[in-house]
Amino acid sequence: MQESASLWVGLGRAIKQAVLAATGAPWVAELVHTLAGVVGILSIILLSALVLVYLERKVCAWMQMRLGPNRLGPYGIFQTIADIIKLMTKEDIQPAQVSPVMWGLAPVLLFMAAMTTYAVIPFDAGVIFADLNIGIFFFVAVGSQATLPMLMAGWASNNKYAMVGGMRTVAQMISYEIPLVFSLLGVVMITGSMKMSDIVKAQEGLWFIVTQPIAFVVYLIASVAETNRTPFDLVEAESELVAGPFTEYSGMRWAYFFLAEYAFMVGASCIAATLFLGGWNGPFLPGWIWFFIKVAAMIFLFMWFRWTFPRIRVDQLMSFGWKVLLPLSIVNVVVTGIGLWLFFPLV
Repeated sequence: MQESASLWVGLGRAIKQAVLAATGAPWVAELVHTLAGVVGILSIILLSALVLVYLERKVCAWMQMRLGPNRLGPYGIFQTIADIIKLMTKEDIQPAQVSPVMWGLAPVLLFMAAMTTYAVIPFDAGVIFADLNIGIFFFVAVGSQATLPMLMAGWASNNKYAMVGGMRTVAQMISYEIPLVFSLLGVVMITGSMKMSDIVKAQEGLWFIVTQPIAFVVYLIASVAETNRTPFDLVEAESELVAGPFTEYSGMRWAYFFLAEYAFMVGASCIAATLFLGGWNGPFLPGWIWFFIKVAAMIFLFMWFRWTFPRIRVDQLMSFGWKVLLPLSIVNVVVTGIGLWLFFPLV
């Protein structure tokens, strides 16, 4: 595990030293090193979206006894590529009465927020873009910014259906962010740190899913709601809102919303693997392989929920968040505090 981590860290240092030797300017080497990390994060998002669209269709087909993609390429593996070509060549239509600046910025800002959350995700020991002392806080703070682009998209579209969809987004995401944050507090209380690497190291003997099972369940449900996936996809309830805040978008502008959803889903799965499933910890295999196995398991849970549970009503959505998840997450924090006071009293 340490050898695989050293490989990735050594590669980053080699790039930095090579640029420094070629240019003689430390700031240029630092800039190139940072850009390499940004390109790496962007590659992870784009490749994961490419693969997950295909896998989601296959998981749906398996669970609902359907065929799934089976025409383009072996087992339909080229279907996603055909979808990408369609989105890239589809006409970009801008309605006449939209607010052009806000309407155009909304999908870009949403995707940027989704991409920025990956900066604090540790893929292996030492393999992290920015191992901040406030890593969890950074993830929550940046992820919560997704509400603003959604509201911008709905308001700037000058469409009543899109506006209602944007307002629903704000209500839903803010409501479920609160229990999500409380579910993470138990882990922070146990480790005494918000630094991602410290949290992973604290799970070398026992994963926090064992000591914080309620927090894990609350986090999982709140994450599904935060990523706007079934059964909490009231943001774009087709039968009620056509397509919610995305109604007036087409082509690549719509694709940015689509990519952001998958980026947030993968990011939420990475955080779950880091905080509750031991991160890169595991026997025999390299740490990054263990990490991606755990992330894949979480992604499968997200897909399982989507193709199993029916969409709930908006009043049920809000009631469940405020009357069930929030009290449950607060109780978990209180019980965790009592447990720490009883078993690990302050000296």
